[in-house]
Amino acid sequence: MILPLFDQWCVRSFLPTDAEAIARYANNRHVSINLRDSFPYPYTIFDAKRWLKHVRHQQPEVSWAIASATEVIGGIGIHPQPDVYRCSAELGYWLGEPFWGRGIMTAAVRTVVDYVFRNFDFVRIYAGVFSWNAASARVLEKTGFKLESRMRKAVVKDGMIIDQLMYVLLREEWERTAK
Repeated sequence: MILPLFDQWCVRSFLPTDAEAIARYANNRHVSINLRDSFPYPYTIFDAKRWLKHVRHQQPEVSWAIASATEVIGGIGIHPQPDVYRCSAELGYWLGEPFWGRGIMTAAVRTVVDYVFRNFDFVRIYAGVFSWNAASARVLEKTGFKLESRMRKAVVKDGMIIDQLMYVLLREEWERTAK
C-alpha cells in the first residue's frame, strides 16, 4: 500500500530493507519518551528487524511506514480492539525527530484515518497522549479528534506517574468532514 501525503512524503507498507532507517530514527530518547515501554530504548537494528518480521505477517495490514522517497522516517498504525470493544481501533504513531514540525505527522494521521474509515468497519478511532506531549495532542486536534477524557495518573513512564489524554474521532464526525 502507498498513500501519498504531500511533497515527497507518503504512508506505505513496511519493506524488509527498512530496518536500518527505522533503527536510526527510533533510537532517540526524545521519540521513545512519548511512547509505551514496548517501544524499546535504546532501539537497535535487532529491534527493527523483529518489528519488520512482526508486521510482515499482519492480516489485514494495520501498521505502516511514514517515508520519504528514500527512507522510513516513522511509523503509524491502528490496533483493532477485541471483544466488546471490536468497533474501536487505537491509533499509534511516531516520527523521527529531524522531521518534527513540518506537518508530516498531521498529514499522515489524516490520511491513515481516512484510509481506515474507508476500509474498515470501525465506529471509533482513539489515541492516548501522555500529558507532557502537547505536539501530539495538537496533531490529533488538527485532524478532528476531540479530547474525550483526562485519565489522571494513568501512566508510569520513566519512573513518573503522569496523566494520559484520550482523544477520539467517531466515524460520524469524520463523515461530516470527509471529502
